[in-house]
Amino acid sequence: MSDVPVARTSQSALEIGITMEEFHGPHVKPPREGHLAIDWSGPTARCKSVRVRGHTCECLPTVYELCAAGGLGHIRRTEKLAKGDRVSESPWLREAEVKHLWRNLLEGDAR
Repeated sequence: MSDVPVARTSQSALEIGITMEEFHGPHVKPPREGHLAIDWSGPTARCKSVRVRGHTCECLPTVYELCAAGGLGHIRRTEKLAKGDRVSESPWLREAEVKHLWRNLLEGDAR
């Protein structure tokens, strides 16, 4: 028998100290009447890498990620389609502005 420790391949959310909502991500509420239309466009290579600060639940066909890099941020939208994923991005905004847009998206006030 080997002395090399064996890593567990899966842990529950409670075992790693987070709530199930944090583990799966929140569900986006349905868009409200009069919601803000986000100007989605194709992904840009603005930065070499971005940090994902938040994400929605991956159980739905469209997943959103709150991304940040260099004091700016944007929302990445990934639509899971039969012929492959389609990725688009919101405009890049200052951090405070993109956080406000993220909250509006989650609450159904933007889409």
